[in-house]
Amino acid sequence: MARREFVVAAAILLDSQGRVLLVGNDWQGYGNVRYTLPGGVVERGESTLEALSREVKEETGLVITEVTHLAYAVHVEDRRRNDRAVSFAFHCRYDGLLNPRDPDGFIVAARFFPAEDVHDVIPIPPLRDPLVAYLQGQRPGTFYVYAGWDGRGVAAV
Repeated sequence: MARREFVVAAAILLDSQGRVLLVGNDWQGYGNVRYTLPGGVVERGESTLEALSREVKEETGLVITEVTHLAYAVHVEDRRRNDRAVSFAFHCRYDGLLNPRDPDGFIVAARFFPAEDVHDVIPIPPLRDPLVAYLQGQRPGTFYVYAGWDGRGVAAV
């Protein structure tokens, strides 16, 4: 199996009520929708912040007006699946109206969720747990390391 390695940029967008925007991904096209932060893979020749702006616009229709800070970073080194992902989640300000138009066709929904619902809505620990910790007041800039997508071997620095 070929090794997969990728860098991901994701946005934490809060509305005036403190709810966080999540997008519904149907990666396999079978109706198995999983919610995540808006964002995606940094493409060759593009910076992390360029990817962030592009992905948010594609997946939500919103425009990033300011990146206020790096909320957290996550490194998943999954030897069983032979892949590595490094993801950066940025707290951002935005403008516009929700109007998802994902050219890849994976995003099937975009909506704001109360912070207390995030744990139940995002099923994958490396995507869920750092976001929950951040929304509960974890200091910005925390770096998380996981040994697998199932949440094994977590460490936070």
